[in-house]
Amino acid sequence: MFAVRGDYMRSAWAIAVVLIEVAVLAINHGRCPLSALARRYTDDGRRNFDIYLPAWLAGHTKAIFGTLFVAGIALTIVRLIRQSMSAPP
Repeated sequence: MFAVRGDYMRSAWAIAVVLIEVAVLAINHGRCPLSALARRYTDDGRRNFDIYLPAWLAGHTKAIFGTLFVAGIALTIVRLIRQSMSAPP
């Protein structure tokens, strides 16, 4: 929503925060490091044992939210380009 409002600095910060999370997931081979900690306290092996999402969504979070993240970055870039093109010289 930051890009929609034209707040590109906050948009950049939000993108950076998510990219840090993506880096953590990449370092841990696609697994959240907190899931291993949570598993110590339960025998529940379901996909959604550590998050409050339905099981079908928990199994597809990376694909769904990754797509939304990329779409948000694309929206930010498009709006930034349009703004720079419409700015007076």
